[in-house]
Amino acid sequence: MKQITSVQNPFIKSLVLLQEKAKARKQSGTFLIEGKREIEIAMKGGYEMETILFLPELISETEPRKLSKTAELIEISKEVYQKLAYRDTTEGILAVAKSKSLQLLDLKLSKNPLILVAEAPEKPGNIGALLRTADAANLDAVIIANPKSDLYNPNIVRSSVGCLFTNQIATGTTTEIIAFLKDQNINIFCATLQNSTSYHTQDYTSPTALVVGTEATGLTQEWRDAATQNIIIPMQGEIDSMNVSVAAAILIYEAKRQRGF
Repeated sequence: MKQITSVQNPFIKSLVLLQEKAKARKQSGTFLIEGKREIEIAMKGGYEMETILFLPELISETEPRKLSKTAELIEISKEVYQKLAYRDTTEGILAVAKSKSLQLLDLKLSKNPLILVAEAPEKPGNIGALLRTADAANLDAVIIANPKSDLYNPNIVRSSVGCLFTNQIATGTTTEIIAFLKDQNINIFCATLQNSTSYHTQDYTSPTALVVGTEATGLTQEWRDAATQNIIIPMQGEIDSMNVSVAAAILIYEAKRQRGF
């Protein structure tokens, strides 16, 4: 079995680039996953592992061999592991996985889909929280409009706690996504302050896309103009906004309630 003990090894340097640079992830079509549970969830979600690296002091060789019969197995030193790992609590295992297509036309939707659309979310923690909520509600898909960073950013991988791999995800421009939703005859409900009606008065039992924007600026005019209906969550405090993942969860679970969960 191959062993790597130096952080100066060219392959290890390339993995550091995968962690740090979106360009490297895009060019190689790969990204890093950290932790046994996350690797298992990714594989269950159809992600292919190219390489599995493990630290023998923390995990036995049999565990990574069980995970994949096709991935190259590499034993690494503690120094190398600490160079690559973000978390101290992971079990001494990382994997190089192949990225998936994030094209809208690759989505496989049910006859009566419930979709979350987030326009230009900036914070990896918010994206991770949105993906966790989507997984909990078993949504058909999550679509990111005008993404600010690639979804295989290690901060998003971590904050989603594996839900990056359990959801169907696509990205596109606002214009592309609106066209896609209308072509699929999916109603568009946009969470916005302008020209809105209370969210709980609307019917989400037919094909539905719930659209949320950034906490700072909200949704662009293009979304508001394209909406079947603009909706609002009533605010009774001093401020007029809440965390985007909380707002999305309120809307999603009202739709799920109407659909009988």
